[in-house]
Amino acid sequence: MGICGYLAVPGRCLVVLGLRLLFLVPAGVPARSGDSVLKDNITVRQGDSAVLKCNVDSKVSRVAWLNRTTILFAGNEKWSLDPRVILMENTAVTEYSIKIQNVDVHDEGPYVCSILTNRKPKSTKVHLIVQVPARITNISKDITVNEGSNVNLMCLAVGRPEANIVWKHHSPRGTHKFVTEGENLELTAITKEQSGTYECIASNDISSPDVRTVEVTINYPPFISKARSMGTSVGQKGVLQCEASAVPRADFEWYKEDRRLFNGLNGVKIETQGKQSMLIFFNVSEEDYGNYTCVATNIMGITNASIILYGPGAMHDVNGAAVLPRCSVCLLLTVTLIYLLKF
Repeated sequence: MGICGYLAVPGRCLVVLGLRLLFLVPAGVPARSGDSVLKDNITVRQGDSAVLKCNVDSKVSRVAWLNRTTILFAGNEKWSLDPRVILMENTAVTEYSIKIQNVDVHDEGPYVCSILTNRKPKSTKVHLIVQVPARITNISKDITVNEGSNVNLMCLAVGRPEANIVWKHHSPRGTHKFVTEGENLELTAITKEQSGTYECIASNDISSPDVRTVEVTINYPPFISKARSMGTSVGQKGVLQCEASAVPRADFEWYKEDRRLFNGLNGVKIETQGKQSMLIFFNVSEEDYGNYTCVATNIMGITNASIILYGPGAMHDVNGAAVLPRCSVCLLLTVTLIYLLKF
């Protein structure tokens, strides 16, 4: 909109045209040959104040600030309707400066201080550059997928200069590493080791980086990481331990031969906390010795491990492994059938 569109009194349009003819250096138009032109760039951050300086002397008869087609000030008279634009109190008679408060992106552009001295026009041109701190505007939501799936994460940011985006991975084990640079992060055939927090960092060196995160949860079948056999004497306490990593968390079942054991029956107690399950014998008898099977299941799959409770002097595998009894195939088939019916 031209300046006439801002003025309530139509007659002022003639004044504006007169000012333009008077100074002969309208905003956005190069100065003519023989005119004195000083150029300067001012860079400020969005939200800060910008001071546009113009040096004058005692021989000046006319002075004004213009922005494109808009006159901001003519002498001490304010023409701009923007309350953020103020004429600074002169600290010296040689300065005619304005301040733009709470600068925004739309304030960027050319400003001209037009001066008439001894009937000769000159001008100071100032180009205002507005920098905007990097800010993340959109990011993928937390996601849960099955192991082996493809995952695409997105992080969009704005800023001037353009924001640079970096992805970092923070694993559940506390380790972290750089992954990639750019708005999109593609993870092909994702593994359980790639679960955890993905951090999007947007920066352009204007202010502190903007950081947001996406939590990636990966479902995977149980994996028994610990199956500890134990030797103990008759009448003593015995504990068999089974530990399985899985997402979702695994459910545990205990078997002796092909018979499922239940908590509180036959003198045994089953305690399960998190990813660990224990089969506890408070008073071991001869009949308790033998091979036990720990079965871990979740919606992704099923696995099992064989664990031995043995007496003093009995032959056993020091690593906790044992040969499955003859009926172990029957047990595995039975448990698998139960798993298929359950899920």
